[in-house]
Amino acid sequence: MTIPMREYWALTKPRVVALIVFTAFVGMFLAVPGLPPLRESVFGFIGIWLAAASAAAVNHLIDQRIDRVMARTAHRPLATGALKPAQVLAFAVFLGALSMAMLISMVNPLTAALTFASLIGYAIVYTAWLKRATPQNIVIGGIAGAAPPLLGWAAVTGMQNPWDWAHALLLVLIIFVWTPPHFWALAIFRRDDYARALVPMLPVTHGVEYTRWQILLYTVLLVAVTVMPWAVGMSGLFYLGGALVLGAVFLWYAWKLLDPPDEFFAMRTFNYSIVYLMALFAFLLVDHWLLPWLTPAPAFELQSVG
Repeated sequence: MTIPMREYWALTKPRVVALIVFTAFVGMFLAVPGLPPLRESVFGFIGIWLAAASAAAVNHLIDQRIDRVMARTAHRPLATGALKPAQVLAFAVFLGALSMAMLISMVNPLTAALTFASLIGYAIVYTAWLKRATPQNIVIGGIAGAAPPLLGWAAVTGMQNPWDWAHALLLVLIIFVWTPPHFWALAIFRRDDYARALVPMLPVTHGVEYTRWQILLYTVLLVAVTVMPWAVGMSGLFYLGGALVLGAVFLWYAWKLLDPPDEFFAMRTFNYSIVYLMALFAFLLVDHWLLPWLTPAPAFELQSVG
């Protein structure tokens, strides 16, 4: 029998996980002045990816009823019957166990513990409970999805001093505040799907207009939070400029969404939010690591070396 590799790959939600592991990757590079240690970086990156993929597979398993009635998810492997629940469960357990074994043996136990907590937070606490329990599901459960920069930071430092925690948690805060406007924009566009699936997303329970204002308020808060890495000396002016430009565009989308030109504008806001987060973390990375290497040393330093 042919192994349905494409279906197993789909279980891992590769596009979502790519964004997750990218923020973990940036966390690794921001944690140290130069290049992060090779072994911890490589195995930390793979271990975090495996855990995120495992959580995604568990999400498919728990949400299979919802997925069957939502147009956005009806093509997923469990919804179509391409895979059986037992296969998905075995796949998720295998990925999760491999992740933990790798992180414990090749990275450090703290990273394994934090990664496991994040996996349980997303796959069980959010997916199995919060998603169905409250319209604030994405706010409360967002902490699990915001953890990857902390995981990457812990992988290369072991969180040896309080500043490691402070800086890493600041990155977590950025993703935590970003998550509601990101996801609520999608929820506005897919509100009929969520209503049909009996998922109490904010546009379903409180209406679209209320959700639009919440998106604007969270976006204002997000812009303020993204200034903090510069304010505490964690990053420089290059990052600050990029964050302000990206934030201004996000604010424009959020403001325009109050009276959108068409129904699809919510989806365009959602798509921009993904570009926004990737670009923001790219600015953090360039500002922290690449710019110092590209900036020529002052003349007196060159002379002293010569």
